[in-house]
Amino acid sequence: MQIRIQVIIESDSGAPETITEVASMPRDALQLEELGLTLAEAKAMLSAIQRTMVMAQAQAYVTQQQSCPHCGTPRVCKGQHTRVFRTVFGTVQVPSPRFYTCRCQPLPTGSVSPLAEHLLERSTPELLYLEAKFAALMSYGLTVDLLTDVLPLGQDLNVATVFRDVQKVAERIEHELGEERPMFIEGCPRDWEQLPEPEGPLTVGIDGGYVHAREASSRQEGWFEVIVGRSVPTEGPAKCFGFVQNYDTKPKRRLFEVLQSQGMQANQQLTFLSDGGDTVRNLPRYLHPDAEHVLDWFHCTMRITVMHQMAKGLKAQGETAGSLEIMDQLDRLKWSLWHGNVYKALQKIAYLEMDLETMAESPEQRKLLKAVREFGGYIAANKPYIPNYGDRYRNGETISTAMAESTVNQVISKRFVKKQQMKWTKRGAHLLLQVRTHVLNGDLRDLFCRWYPGMQIGEEPAQQAA
Repeated sequence: MQIRIQVIIESDSGAPETITEVASMPRDALQLEELGLTLAEAKAMLSAIQRTMVMAQAQAYVTQQQSCPHCGTPRVCKGQHTRVFRTVFGTVQVPSPRFYTCRCQPLPTGSVSPLAEHLLERSTPELLYLEAKFAALMSYGLTVDLLTDVLPLGQDLNVATVFRDVQKVAERIEHELGEERPMFIEGCPRDWEQLPEPEGPLTVGIDGGYVHAREASSRQEGWFEVIVGRSVPTEGPAKCFGFVQNYDTKPKRRLFEVLQSQGMQANQQLTFLSDGGDTVRNLPRYLHPDAEHVLDWFHCTMRITVMHQMAKGLKAQGETAGSLEIMDQLDRLKWSLWHGNVYKALQKIAYLEMDLETMAESPEQRKLLKAVREFGGYIAANKPYIPNYGDRYRNGETISTAMAESTVNQVISKRFVKKQQMKWTKRGAHLLLQVRTHVLNGDLRDLFCRWYPGMQIGEEPAQQAA
């Protein structure tokens, strides 16, 4: 049998319909490998249909614009040019004539190109969306391989093209971000009390990770910090955010917009958990009138555990009595911090320092003394943010940024570090982070539909079919 597929185009002006054959597929004996369309036939058919549709749409628009839109006088063609459009189903070269301007509306240029002026971009929104989505989840090379395997894109799609398109999408996202402000708290307590009852508290975990810098002379040196976080509401999906430290100029605005998208209200309980670093500790300040800042318990106990292991190393060297005494003091220090007694914790750290100073003879002892001093400075710097962890834990409140730790792995490590041999510039990593967080949050499609309202039309038949 011979299966033929045709495209029939009916004109609104009453012109005769045009019939274009786009595919002819022979089929003989029934075989599994020839059952229905093959991938190659589907790609060739879609490419032919796309080319036929684009040419017909462009020709219809040019025909409408051939007459002067003000007086209706036919305009004289100055010359024929070709305009290239990249679509999901292949690249199409479309004739784009240039017309002399009408005498009723003289222009400085003397001629106009209606198609070029109407379609300013060379790539369709759906192609940009697919490139941005998959490039945010995998490498640029794998994105090219995936899209060219399933779509009739041919050799027109390459790594450089995908990289440029993703950068343009990210720059547009950045351009829409509002201005940075030192404080985002507005109104007064009387106005906040009149707000409706919030759905529940918001918990935000903030942490940092590191990415290989492109400017470094070797892979063993040269990293820059990336700050990421996750906002978890009582009801609804969590959302993540990220930016490159020392590059982003709007970190507070970025965090504020994420919280606003989750319905943050001024009378809502908001808890920030961080590892106590200066950057992440200062980021959420003046964002919310009822915000609570808590030092992450995980980072506290992790440092104590490291010092505990150092003390065990002293025991292995024969200093049994001193090692047991140090481990006992570390356990009591951990108990004081767990109950939020910072005053006693700092006292225990001071006593521990004095004991170690009298016995700091070996390199291991001096290393432990250094760790204890650094931990004392760490606790002193974060003293206002250390609550009663035990009381919070018994009341079901969050005390750890484990969610932020997983966010570092999800947002940074899987795309920028793990099994990724490339190095990054701060700008390139920051822009890709914005696209990646939108993909992980499930917002990228809605963002494109807002930029290009016509994309929503294509979603309705798919939703009805589902």
